[in-house]
Amino acid sequence: MWLRDEILKSIWHAFTALDVDQRGKVSKSQLKVLSHSLCTVMRIPHDPVALEEHFKDDDKGPLSNQGYMPYLNRFILDKVQEEFDVLEFNKMCWTLCYKKNISTKHLLISDDDAFKVWCIFNFLSEEKYPLVMITEEIEYFLRKLMEAMGSGWSEEKFCDYKLQLHAKNNRLSAWELIELLGLGRFTKGMTRQTLSMGIGEVFQELILDVLKQGYMMKKGHKRKNWTERWFVLRPNSLSYYACEDLVEKKGDIILDPTCCVESLPDKEGKKCMFIIKCTDKSFEISASDKKKKQEWLQVHPYLPLVAAIQTCLQLLRLGLPSPHREARLRRRELRQRQQTEEDDLAERMKHLQVANENKQRQLEGMRKKMEEAAATAAEEEHRRKQTQLDQQDRYRLDLEREKMVRQQMEEQVAQKSSELEQYLLRVRELEDMYRRLEEALEDEKQAKQDEEAMHRLQASLLEEEAAKRAELERFYRQQQRALSQTEAEKQELVAEQRLKERELQAAMLQLEKLERERLGALEQYQEVSMKLERAANKTKTWKDKVAKHEGLVRLIQPGHKGPQRITNWGPASFTDVELELRKKSWQERKNQGAPAQ
Repeated sequence: MWLRDEILKSIWHAFTALDVDQRGKVSKSQLKVLSHSLCTVMRIPHDPVALEEHFKDDDKGPLSNQGYMPYLNRFILDKVQEEFDVLEFNKMCWTLCYKKNISTKHLLISDDDAFKVWCIFNFLSEEKYPLVMITEEIEYFLRKLMEAMGSGWSEEKFCDYKLQLHAKNNRLSAWELIELLGLGRFTKGMTRQTLSMGIGEVFQELILDVLKQGYMMKKGHKRKNWTERWFVLRPNSLSYYACEDLVEKKGDIILDPTCCVESLPDKEGKKCMFIIKCTDKSFEISASDKKKKQEWLQVHPYLPLVAAIQTCLQLLRLGLPSPHREARLRRRELRQRQQTEEDDLAERMKHLQVANENKQRQLEGMRKKMEEAAATAAEEEHRRKQTQLDQQDRYRLDLEREKMVRQQMEEQVAQKSSELEQYLLRVRELEDMYRRLEEALEDEKQAKQDEEAMHRLQASLLEEEAAKRAELERFYRQQQRALSQTEAEKQELVAEQRLKERELQAAMLQLEKLERERLGALEQYQEVSMKLERAANKTKTWKDKVAKHEGLVRLIQPGHKGPQRITNWGPASFTDVELELRKKSWQERKNQGAPAQ
């Protein structure tokens, strides 16, 4: 029974050997040769056109291992219908790859032994590409080899080698493993023949599934005679050969779940007998002595308390693989669990490290905050002290300033008392100014009344204009109705139309006259508005002067020592003669303005 994963490992070595440039790609012509060889060895018909048809849409040159794998599965591996010689298949793949990777001339092992080590490597390597064998499997293989050669295991020597293996990431390739055995690192003192026999024994157990082998006597079915045969026990069969070179095979005892093994008493001069009962026939076998019988019927290390042949039967009933394959699966599962636990532990350590870093950052942040708070407090204390000093300086300056202001206020009070007397004189002058202001207000009222009269006049003119416009519109509508009458009345209407046109022209002339009158009234209105504005300006001027004399108290500066006259324009602004002339001119302008209104 062949396993696809182990077959693919051998094909991978062959594919890699064809990659001369080590670019990870192989030409289609070389893949055709490889595919033909695989089909020949695996006993399936070869289709030379299938590869070209499969890659007709991908004609970019050489193909990678990933690109070749779908074709390999579909057109070769999926078509295998019968059992083929796996050993011959491995030899074909070995022939393609070993000469390009290693030379056995300088090694202690032959090409045949190197091939067996290569097969063992494929069996024990990991299910990942590129293929490597890890430290645990290397130790397992070396222990098996040393046990087969009858040599003791040196744990110290292997620990030293593991330190060197650490530089290679704790793994070896197939060629490195062959070189390790060929250089005799772990087999010093052993002959080539002993090493070859040890490799052959491990190869038979792991690759050929040989659980036990040796000479025993077998009773024939036809002549009932006893003949010595070389027996080889595999998980599903017990084969017997003419001799131990395995050239002449005499038959197979096919083991299935219905078979059983029983010990027989001595008879016919034969001792140490047992019988294997199968469905169609039974086989009587006799060992040379009790020791040999016990070796065949000894307790198997993989299944406690079960004899060797019974171990195979029990495995068949449970549907389990051979013991060494089962052990390999358990080792891989254990490694996977350990790897999972290591990954989980690494993940937890990572989380703890992240949490620790977060705590460290928080502590660092808290320390920085405390330092910043201490610095802020110190700065605040320094600012508070500086503020107190500034306030003290400010209070001292304010006190000195208040003293100066108080002295100035005392001086101003003395000055104000002298000004009060002059202010009383000024009040009397303001009373006279109030009387003049009342007269100005009377003039302003008269101007407003004149403005209202002009407004009424303008309104009446506008009403007349509107009436004329309405009459013109009525004439226009009559003219339009007249035009809509029949053609027979047209002549009469022409005369009437001319009359209406003359009336319309007269009305237009009258409208123009009204317009001129309106413009004249508008000019009068503007003139009255200007007078009203001048009167308002005068009133504003008087109000400003009153506000100035009432609201402002200015210091009286020393002036000329002669007699002065105080008027509403200020002290000593005009002489008496100039004041009389200004009064007369103002009265004349006032009298001229009254008739104009």
